[in-house]
Amino acid sequence: MSSVVRGARARARIEVTAAIKEEARRQLASDGAAKLSLRAVARELGMVSSALYRYFPSRDDLLTALIIDAYDSLGEAAEAAHAAADADAAPVERWVTVGEAVRGWALAHPQEYALIYGSPVPGYSAPQTTVPAAARVGLLLIGIVRDAHRSHALEVPLLTDELVPEAVRLAADLAPDLPPGAVTALVAAWAQLYGLVGFELFGQFNRVVEEREPFFRHAVTRLAQGVGLR
Repeated sequence: MSSVVRGARARARIEVTAAIKEEARRQLASDGAAKLSLRAVARELGMVSSALYRYFPSRDDLLTALIIDAYDSLGEAAEAAHAAADADAAPVERWVTVGEAVRGWALAHPQEYALIYGSPVPGYSAPQTTVPAAARVGLLLIGIVRDAHRSHALEVPLLTDELVPEAVRLAADLAPDLPPGAVTALVAAWAQLYGLVGFELFGQFNRVVEEREPFFRHAVTRLAQGVGLR
């Protein structure tokens, strides 16, 4: 087989894969992840089901691809915002920049955000292949805390005695070069960041918080301070 033919087939596969994902995202927006169906996707694209299975052997394989794409898109948005920030910005400002990028991405991609941080899809368990993409924002936040620690701009939060063993385990797993108190506070802040975004995106702030942007910036700043960033 000539390289020209192989290249054409590879391009065709990329195009069909993209079309399948796009239709799947459309169905996610209209029906939700729980109702995603390979047969329905194939029908909308004018494909027979057996042809679609050559691209995604199961619904879970398609969901996994969509989840990885969403995590990567979110990670790219956060990384780009952080890279574009002032190199001399204080750690708190860098943290807030990442938080605002997460919020901005979620508001622009509500269905994808719901897929990765909304209700679990019945019968689906995300495989380990989703972890690298899912970790991108967390690693960015760890990097900010690490830089602050190295420049003596981190006030390590105190731990209760009962939490010390878990804090030590968390630090060993996530960031062995950081104090356990900082890692524990970081994990809590990471969860609270997505909680803030989810409350806004899914309507829990309706008739409660009106000025969402300054409220979010204030809340995320407090999260940074809780981690120990000066």
